Amino acid sequence: MKASIAACALVIPIVFSAYTLSGQAGGGDAKPNAEPITMLHMDVKLVDVFTSVTDAAGALIGGLSREDFAVSEDGHPQQIAVFERQSNLPLNLVLAIDTSGSVRKDISAERDAAKHFVRALARPQDEISLLEFSTEVREVVGFTHQPQKIENGLNHLHFGAATALYDAIDRASRSLAPRDGRKVLVLVTDGGDTADTVSYAQALERALRGEVMVYSLIDVPIEASAGRDTGGEHALITLSEQTGGKYFYVDQDGLKAAFAHVSEDLRTQYLIGYYPKDASPGVNFHRIRVAIPRSDGKTFELRYRTGYYTDGAKD
Repeated sequence: MKASIAACALVIPIVFSAYTLSGQAGGGDAKPNAEPITMLHMDVKLVDVFTSVTDAAGALIGGLSREDFAVSEDGHPQQIAVFERQSNLPLNLVLAIDTSGSVRKDISAERDAAKHFVRALARPQDEISLLEFSTEVREVVGFTHQPQKIENGLNHLHFGAATALYDAIDRASRSLAPRDGRKVLVLVTDGGDTADTVSYAQALERALRGEVMVYSLIDVPIEASAGRDTGGEHALITLSEQTGGKYFYVDQDGLKAAFAHVSEDLRTQYLIGYYPKDASPGVNFHRIRVAIPRSDGKTFELRYRTGYYTDGAKD
């Protein structure tokens, strides 16, 4: 099973045979005149929704069962067909580091925290890729099972003046989209965007189409003024929420803790899968809702992707 919208083709043969009678009534044998076999082809798509659950204090909640959850699509209740408390599916992760001039002074702390994160997270079945983005987006290390290659790549980052943030999201999502398993983008950036050919809306759509969970570590310098431009930060917050990821405001001292939260989040996700029924006709984007109906008075926060596209990807 794929950790995406996995298509299972059901092929049902239907045979139509016509029989003709030769000769006069009461005479001759009935000879079958077999028509070609008609194949009825149907696609049944499993929609996977990776879900994180926290309590009112933000602590991750484990131990919930299939019966605790309810799922709907476009307002129509769905039957949960697949449920796992902790997914053992392979993890495909792109670590994207902002190397523009505005964050250069923090790069040493970012490098050290990222190395610790990669060492702690990686399992033999997982693959990690490293991107850097400033004026342009560059793949430093392609997908690899070996954390040491990512650590070496972190030692050889290149710096530029501008920040192609949305281009980086677009490129990472494109590289993750065809891969099997969970797909995650971890961004380390101050949220500035000054050199893009891709818009925010295009980047968000690309991430949703690729079923990519975006975790944003927003680097805010201690001396940052209250009047700074926060548009990019708010865009990252929305993007993280829409894709089922999470955002963190961090400074140099908080980077390792934020990376640790990402790692813990990925290790305690619930996998919920369903086969869509009562699909809304003519709808390209289907909205997903996951809930815990019987919470016994407890307050839960659920994070998951808001929906998925059914039409073809747009380039």
